[in-house]
Order: sequence, then C-alpha cells, then structure tokens
Amino acid sequence: MAYVYKTKGTCSSQITFELDGDIVKNVSFLGGCNGNLQGISKLTEGMNAEEVIKRCEGIKCGFKNTSCPDQLALALKAAMEQKGNN
Repeated sequence: MAYVYKTKGTCSSQITFELDGDIVKNVSFLGGCNGNLQGISKLTEGMNAEEVIKRCEGIKCGFKNTSCPDQLALALKAAMEQKGNN
C-alpha cells in the first residue's frame, strides 16, 4: 500500500513510500538534500519498517528538533498504526 506523509520541520516537504507487509519500498522525498535523501531511500529499501524506525527515530538535523530520517520514522509509525486500524 502507498502512503504520503507531509513532513514538519524539515527542508523536505513530503515523503512517499510503500509498505509490503512490514517491508519498506519505494521511498522518495520531495525537496530537501537530494543526495542524502536518495541515500536514505536506497538504504531503507527492503528493510523491515520497525528496523528503519529503530535506526532513524530521534535523529536531529543541525539546530532542528527533527530531521528527514526522523520524519521517515514518524511516517512509518503512522502507516503501521493505520494498517493496524484497518
């Protein structure tokens, strides 16, 4: 299933991704640091969502209280909760 998450507090404005069961696929960011976000997308491809959350949650970017990896973790948590409620 495909998900779209509007980010808060980051240079990127949106994350799109799919979950195949609990496996993360097709992650892409709109805006932000292009090279770094392509790297995050490739590194998380095929990973279990819980593992991505564990690794990315709480990462901060400079003076900000969040980051693109942290926002991805929040997006995955929200998608997992949504899946659980369906």
